This record gives sequence, structure tokens and C-alpha cells, in this order.
Amino acid sequence: MSGHGFHVHGPHDHEIEHATNGGHGHGDSHGHAESSGAEAHAGGMSNTSKIAMCTAVIATFGAIFAYMGGATQANAGIYKNNAAIKKTEASNQWNYFQSKSTKQALAEFARDTATDDVRKQGWQAKVTRYEQEKTDIQADAKKLEAEASKWDAQSDEQMHQHHRWAQATTVLQVSIALAAIALLTRNKWLERAMFGVAVAGLAVGGLAAVHV
Repeated sequence: MSGHGFHVHGPHDHEIEHATNGGHGHGDSHGHAESSGAEAHAGGMSNTSKIAMCTAVIATFGAIFAYMGGATQANAGIYKNNAAIKKTEASNQWNYFQSKSTKQALAEFARDTATDDVRKQGWQAKVTRYEQEKTDIQADAKKLEAEASKWDAQSDEQMHQHHRWAQATTVLQVSIALAAIALLTRNKWLERAMFGVAVAGLAVGGLAAVHV
């Protein structure tokens, strides 16, 4: 019958195949064990990949926060320098104001002691001019003082924001350290702590962003 392309299996053929394969039940059990081990290994890799990805995201935010902290610190220094310049200019204006006051006092004394009406009028004109100059100088000095106060306030605000950025960066660095320990020890508690600290760091960074 083999010449026609057909092959008929007898009962003994089935028994031989069964013996050769070592039994289907044993093969299925072994395959199931290997599959379970592979799934467990894949689960472990998935958890590791998750922590590694979160660590990369945290590190990215940490780098941004560190940059913002440096930028705000630099701005605080610039603003404080601007405030110092304005204070110096205001001080110069007040010295100029004092000089005009002295000249006005001398002119008033000369006016009061003059015996000639013409000379009195001349000294009075100088007194009036000094008084007007003093008013203008005083206005300029006060304006410069206001600008200095504004620069000081902006510098203080930038320094406060710098401290917030620095706090956020530090907290994220702690989170990264916890992630590294969690990867080495595979401790679930450390993994949860890592996520909690990371959220806290992002919250502090949010406060810095809104100037709180």
C-alpha cells in the first residue's frame, strides 16, 4: 500500500511513538515549567526597566531644576548689583542736595545781611534757584532709591526661587539614590519610597516655578 502514497498506522505504531516521545504528559509539564520561569524572568525585567525609565525621567527633571537654580542665583547677583549701583547714584544725589542746601543757606545769609536792595534781590534770586534745584535733585534721589528697592526685592525673590530649585534638585537626587538601591536589593519598600520622594521633589519644583 505504500506504493500508492498511503501508510496505515497500527496499534503498535502508536505505542512506539509514545515511548519515543517519553510521554506527552511529561513533555507538557516540562514545557509549562519553562514557560512559568520565562514569565517570571520577564516580569522581573519589566520591573527593572520601569525603575530604570523612571530614574532617567527623574534625572532629566533634576538637570532642569539644577539649571534653573543656577540661573536664578545668577539673576539674584545681577539684580543685587543693580540695586547697589542705584543706591550709589541716590547717595550722590543726596550729597548734591546737601551741597545745594549749604549754598542756599549762605545765599540766605548774604541776602539778610545785604544793605543794598539790588544785592538783596540778587541773593534772593539765587536762593529761589537753589530751592528749585534742591527740589529736582530730591525727586531724582527718591526715584533712584525706589529703583534700588525694586532691584533688591527682585534679587530676594530670585534667591528664594533659587533655594526652591536647589531643594527640588536635592530631593530628586535622593530619589535617584533610592532607585539605585532598590535595583540592587529588589526591595519593594525602597521602590515605593523612591516614587514618593520623586513626587515630593517634583512638587517642590512646581512651587519654585510658581514663585512660592
